[in-house]
Order: sequence, then C-alpha cells, then structure tokens
Amino acid sequence: MRQFLAWIAMENCTASPNTCAYTKARQRLRLSDLEEVNDSLTEQLDDMRQPGDLWMGRDVKVFDGSSLSMPDTEELQAIYPQPKSQKKGCGFPTMRIMVAFSLSTGALIALTRSALSIGENTLFRRMWDILDPGDVVLADRYFCNYTNFFYLEQRYANCVMRNHQRRTVGLDLIETISKYDRIIAWHKNSTCPKWLEIEEWKKLPNRLVVREITVKVERQGFRTKKIVLATTLLDPILYPAADIAELYLQRWNAELYLRDIKIAMGMNPLRCKSPGMVHKELQMYVIAYNLIRIIMFEAAQLNGISWRILSFKGTIATINHWTPIMLISSFAQAEQLYLLMLSYIARDKLPQRPGRREPRAIKRRQGRGYSLLTKPRTQFSELSHKSQYLKA
Repeated sequence: MRQFLAWIAMENCTASPNTCAYTKARQRLRLSDLEEVNDSLTEQLDDMRQPGDLWMGRDVKVFDGSSLSMPDTEELQAIYPQPKSQKKGCGFPTMRIMVAFSLSTGALIALTRSALSIGENTLFRRMWDILDPGDVVLADRYFCNYTNFFYLEQRYANCVMRNHQRRTVGLDLIETISKYDRIIAWHKNSTCPKWLEIEEWKKLPNRLVVREITVKVERQGFRTKKIVLATTLLDPILYPAADIAELYLQRWNAELYLRDIKIAMGMNPLRCKSPGMVHKELQMYVIAYNLIRIIMFEAAQLNGISWRILSFKGTIATINHWTPIMLISSFAQAEQLYLLMLSYIARDKLPQRPGRREPRAIKRRQGRGYSLLTKPRTQFSELSHKSQYLKA
C-alpha cells in the first residue's frame, strides 16, 4: 500500500493509507483462479523449452517434500498442528508440502499440502495425476518401494530413485549387465500397506523386475561414497548406467529450487493468519516463482545461453530494482528497459565450481544469544544473566 501511494504521488494523486480495502480485496481472490494462472505459466514454460532441455527426449519430474511454518493462531493450529515434540505455546503451526518440479524448465508444476500427520508418501501419490505417459519420476529413497514402482509403471511412467537402505532381502538376480549394473526382481512382502485395500494388494504381482545400478562417488565433500539406484529403465543400450547416474545427481536441483522459493523469496515462514489466506499466499508464491523462471528463460534465449547457469537470487534482485523504473516509464521506454534488464540478468551467471566442498556450517554467528522460549510466555521467566558469562 505504501508503494502504491508513492506511485500515484508521481501523478499528483493521493489515497487513503488505510489497508482495510486492500485486505478485503485479497480475501475475495479465489484459490481456483490462482491455480489456473499457475497452470498457464507452466504451460508457457513448456512451450519455451528446447528439445535439448529434455533428458533423452523425455520429461523428468522431480518430487520432494518440505515443511513451512506459520503464525501461531488457533485457526492454523487446528488444521496444521505444531510438531508433537514441541511444548504447547512454544511452537508454531507447521504445514507439510510435497512439490513437483520440471527438470527441463525448473518450473514448480504442482504443490499439495497437509498437516504433519499425513506422510510424504501419501502426498506423493496424490500428485500422480500430473504425470503423462513417458515421464520419468525422479525422487529420493524415501519413495522407493514396491507399490510406488508398480503403480507408476501402470501409468507408463518410469522411476529413477535411490534404493531404500532396508531393501537387502527378497531379491533375485535375473541378469548381470556389468559389475555395477544388473537386472533383479523384487518380491512382494506379506504385509499390505495401510493405505492400500487388501483386495488390491492381492492383485499385485508377486515380483517386480527392476534395474539396480551402483554408483561410486569420489568427489571431495560428498558424504556418501556409494549410491545404489533403482530404476524401471531396463534397457542398458537406450539408457546407459552413466546417464542414469548423472540424472540422479540432478535430483539435488529440487533442493536448490526449494531453497530458492523458501529462502530467496522468503516463503518460510508464511505470514497470513487464517487457513484460507495461507493457501492463497502459498499459491501466490508459486505464481511469482514461475514468473521469475519465465524471465530467466527469456534472458537465456535472447542471449544464447542456458537458463541453468543463471542466478535465481540475482534475477530477483534485478527485477526488484528495475520494476519501479519501468512502472513510471512510457510503454515504449518500458519495453526497451525490459530488454536491457534481460541482458543484465543474462550476465549474472552462477560461478562454476566443480567438486567444490560445501560443508553445512556457517561462519557468522546469528542472533545475540537470547534465551530459548521453553515455556508459554505467561509462564516463562527470562534469565537476566543469560549470555553474560562464559561456560566453565
């Protein structure tokens, strides 16, 4: 609202600084309309991509889960309760989300949400309607199980996932392709999953043919030295083991995309105080994220480079500084400024540091050593000497 008042002041106009009308207008927005807007953006990104952006001519969709914090209100606590490990009055409502990104465009295709009591596998299965025949599903080992592989194959979608660490029994060797590449059979266990009807469980085949690829990681800074992948891409000629291993290493991009939208864009924590407005706020972040991806695509294509080497955070900073100038310019000037802005975005490239070691540690200390709130505020007593003495 303050920004709007500054804009109209350029035209010698004034308005009320009261935000009541703005708040009511936000409440009238329909969530279904926002979802349609995002669908149109993802379709636009699909139209902008080049054949070389696909993996072996196939679209790869990356799935990953995360969580978001929200203001501590009774309405939000009722729908998205805080973790059980936190004391009442000391935590915040927490939403579990499952997202699907397109590896070829970086677009956030779909997002589903729930309370923490709903597992990621359940949310994962709710999103299968976005899959098209021929898609490749890329995910971590949490989703690597018998039922997921079978039902995704029924949808004509292939899987590339890290093999679950507990899958050490119930295996039969069918064919050895190489020392680190083999075709095996998974056997269905005797326990029916809780989410599946027993009759449906009985209809599943007793074994499932899967390809198992062992990858040795020898880069400095990588925590894991050996990774075992499971995939339904069985043809070693069409899909060499090295290409599948390289594809799985790109799964980390989902973590980077989540960091972009949660940290660079400030989506965590969410700020609205009612469930309906939180859902709209979340969808608006998704729309803004995909709009930024479209601008990155335009900048990359106009300058003949790949969008993957451009800085997402740098693009946000450039847009934020150039937008006010374009808003007070004429249409012709704004169009020229927009093209110039794209050229500057294309120059802001990510540094290429292959094999660089990135430990998960920070150098600059955060905060000033305030006490942690371990009781509700009405019961908490602050320690006056906190952070004034060194530990023995």
